[in-house]
Order: sequence, then structure tokens, then C-alpha cells
Amino acid sequence: MTASSRVDGVQSVLRAVGILNCFREGEPALTVSELARRTGLSTSTAHRLARSLLDTGFLEQDVETACYRLGPSITELGQLSFHRRGLHEVAPELGQLARVTSATVDLAVRNGPHAVILVGGSLNPDRGIGLHRPLHSTALGKVLLAWALPGNGDLAALGPLQAQTQRTIIDHAALRAELDQVRQSGYALNDGESSEGVRTVAVPVLDRADHARYALAVRATPRLIGDARIPWFVKQARACARVLEVLLLPPAERRWHS
Repeated sequence: MTASSRVDGVQSVLRAVGILNCFREGEPALTVSELARRTGLSTSTAHRLARSLLDTGFLEQDVETACYRLGPSITELGQLSFHRRGLHEVAPELGQLARVTSATVDLAVRNGPHAVILVGGSLNPDRGIGLHRPLHSTALGKVLLAWALPGNGDLAALGPLQAQTQRTIIDHAALRAELDQVRQSGYALNDGESSEGVRTVAVPVLDRADHARYALAVRATPRLIGDARIPWFVKQARACARVLEVLLLPPAERRWHS
């Protein structure tokens, strides 16, 4: 294989992934024109890639509208990953934490510049399985940044930090200082930085090397999660996170608890 063919192959893969990523916001179906517009590709290129993804089952096409939607191969791989991670076992624990705290509880992992919620009360079944949110403006994201996996700690890789509200941290140096405080306190707080009137407390689900494999968040209003009650919410979340370490991590990767 020549260097040119390898570059063409990588480009084709990236473009195909770009087609699939068009559905990340939960759109049920998209036309070829919409796929082309969202990816910046020509209509003919988008059509060729969509047909290839159709042939492999990663997309399927409505026979009446000709619109494309995610196909059975995506569902199969998603379900396989979901169960291999052990995520099908955590719902009772998250439900118990939600009942004890009267708050919304979510579990997330990092995917690039986003925290992707995999299980929890924030998910809307009508809009798909996952829900991604910016790392810098969420408690979940701060946890995943503060205890980042090797190679994922460069804040510059996040690019410009977009403001979600007037409280959002948009300066890299300020975010770095915030993450230092998160590591020191052992939890992250989002106080209206992603949505007005919403307060979130998040803790890490750590492996033996003290890297956050997941982030666990409890979200409600400032009235429920008042300043004086934050330590109590942190305590409840940490207790749940220790259980999740056992459910989600292989024995060799779990921390030892005295």
C-alpha cells in the first residue's frame, strides 16, 4: 500500500465517522443533503459514504423518504459495549442514590472534549442513548479532567472554551486552577455554569492508578443542594462511586479500600 493510498483510506474512515456523528444530537433521520451540509462534504461524497455505511448495516434507509438513520450494526456494537462495561448492572445503584438525594443522578465517560452520559436520569429515550456535554462547563467534565487518563490532561486540546452561561469558565488558566481545587477537595461543583438555576456535584469512579474511568453526578437546584448540604451530597455520591468501582472495573484495576 502506498503512502497516498493510506492517506486516502484514513480520510475515508474519518469522513464515514463524520457521517455517523451527524446523528449524535438525536436526530432520528437525515437526508443526504443534510448529511452533506453537516459534514461539509459534497452531496455526491456524502451519498457514496452513506451507501457504504448502509451496506455494512451502520445506517439504514427509509424506503419512503430515502432518509438515513442509524442502523442495526450501531445498535449491536452499542449494546455489546454497554454490557461489556457492566453498565447494565448500575441502574439500581443510581436509582437508590437518586431516591436518597431526591436529585437527578448521571454516570458519564469522556469522549474527546465531551462528557458522555451513559446511564442516568438526564437521558431522554426519545433522543437516543447518549448525551454529551462540554467538559469545561460541567461537574462531570471537571471530574474527568481533574483525574484524566494518561494523555488526556492537556487543556489546550479542548480548544476555545465556549460560554454556556455567565458563570462558565472560559479561560484555560482559570480552568486549570479550578481543576487543582477539584483534586484537592475530591469532588467537582457546577453552580449554574452550564444551565441557570442548576447545581451539580460530581465525584470520580477511580481505578487503582487514581484515574477517573467514570464520573458520577448528582444534579438539582441550589435550593436542594444548598451550601451547607454539599458535604452530605458528596458523601452519598462517594459511597455510590465505591460500589460502581466494583461493578464496572476488573478486579486488577480496582482500588483497595480499608
